[in-house]
Amino acid sequence: MSLAKTLAPLVDFVFPPRCPLCGEGIAAQGGLCLGCWDELVIPGKPACRACARPFSAAPRGSEVCPQCRATPPLHDGIAAATLYNDISRKLVLAFKHGNRIALAPMMARLIAARLEGVGNDWLIVPVPLHRWRLWQRGFNQAAVLASELTKLTGARLSVDALVRRKQTPMLGGLGARERERVLAGAIAVHPQRGAQFQGAKVLLVDDVLTSGATSHTCVSVLKAAGATQVVVGCFARVLDEALEHREEKWEPDFRN
Repeated sequence: MSLAKTLAPLVDFVFPPRCPLCGEGIAAQGGLCLGCWDELVIPGKPACRACARPFSAAPRGSEVCPQCRATPPLHDGIAAATLYNDISRKLVLAFKHGNRIALAPMMARLIAARLEGVGNDWLIVPVPLHRWRLWQRGFNQAAVLASELTKLTGARLSVDALVRRKQTPMLGGLGARERERVLAGAIAVHPQRGAQFQGAKVLLVDDVLTSGATSHTCVSVLKAAGATQVVVGCFARVLDEALEHREEKWEPDFRN
């Protein structure tokens, strides 16, 4: 038995387990209360075969969403633990800006539940932070999640495989061309890590997937370095239209 398990009863006695979001008492450390858990939105099916975007109903004659038909993605799939809503936003903010690193194991378990086939023949690579932002925050949230995912999958962590060569502004509100311009040359493979990507299968990890511009840049440089497969894994994915479909589908049940 590990030391952590041995000391768990003492830790629970001194620090009774509570939900990190609302403070409600819970059965064990590292979880959520039932109320907060129920508010998480887990992506479901039917979904796009290329990007896992949930459909309200499968498009006739196709398993691929209109976005992927118009612009086929460079990645080889997206594994999102949750859709970005108020409760997942609170978890991300507590983890990333509230220094609640203890949330990482739970968040990583939710990501791992969405992965298919990722094992010890894969590399896990976090989306990089610029050194100044890393210095300000004290840690790279994507790297913390990536480290936890290596324990769950048996894959090998390459924590510094990607480097952010220039600091970029927030991408929210920018158009696709402007995001592309801002990210041009911003992310590269570490010059001493390139050889490991020849023929490699890679899980690229981030906390939140918003427009996909940053992950697209990362996937591009990984494949240019020789990776044959790159799957994007994230805790929360911003898909407002999928949340709207879910609310429309389930609203009658809440009224009954």
